Amino acid sequence: MRIWLAVAVVVLATQSGLACADVDKLSGAPLPPEKTPERSSPIHDHFYILGAFYSPAVSTGVRIDPTTGVPPGTLGTPVNAERDLGLPARLHQGRVEFMFRMRERNKLRVEYYEADRSANQTLANTIVFGDQTFLAGEMVQTSINWRTFGLTYSYSLYRSDRFEVGTGLGLFALQAEAMGEVPVTGQETDKSAAEAVPTLALDLTWCISRRFDATARANYVKVAISGFNGSFTDLHGDLQYRWNPYFSLGLGFTSMRISLSGDSGSSIPGVISMSFKGPEGFVRFSY
Repeated sequence: MRIWLAVAVVVLATQSGLACADVDKLSGAPLPPEKTPERSSPIHDHFYILGAFYSPAVSTGVRIDPTTGVPPGTLGTPVNAERDLGLPARLHQGRVEFMFRMRERNKLRVEYYEADRSANQTLANTIVFGDQTFLAGEMVQTSINWRTFGLTYSYSLYRSDRFEVGTGLGLFALQAEAMGEVPVTGQETDKSAAEAVPTLALDLTWCISRRFDATARANYVKVAISGFNGSFTDLHGDLQYRWNPYFSLGLGFTSMRISLSGDSGSSIPGVISMSFKGPEGFVRFSY
């Protein structure tokens, strides 16, 4: 008797569970259980576009060597562009970045940054700038323009709901132009260079909680090719607040250091070194 009572209880419980389950309205067949929604985080994003307000401190060293009418090995005057030429030492401008995730572990990041600066300054000392000599006391118009366009591919060596560690390769197109002019005398010199350099990349992501995430990355290269030497370092870290599944607000810090040097046969005979480092605030749309 007790066995039959237990069987009856099990049957009734089973029927009750089926009645409460979701069923197809036409056939009455039970529907499959719903999938748990995928968590919104940088680890699960398939795409993002980021717009940042970047305010870096800038430090620039320039030496443009003369190439005509002088003995070989003659050097130009080392110049600190902010102190000697009056170029702004702090910038306030935008920065743009995209990311495309291909499958789960492959990512492609695209970024662009430009920095154009110009100034008028009365020289305190005589400066040899390329094939021109600018005398102390002259009013000089100077501009230094910089462009960076980067593509970085990374593969996630480790990926979970909370951590992601990836490494890969980057390709950065770097372009620099330096110009100096004395309008009164008509003296002018203009030098530019453009190089594409590969980098080694490292990407880190930490999902701290449902709303907060932290990311960090690095790109680095040092090359020496046919009289040209250069190094490039790009470091970034940020903290993001996930306002909703599609929009995030964040604060970060970016440091970029560039050094380019070449002999008399290169596009820039001399040395240009620049560093940008400072805070940024950004808005990020993703899905």
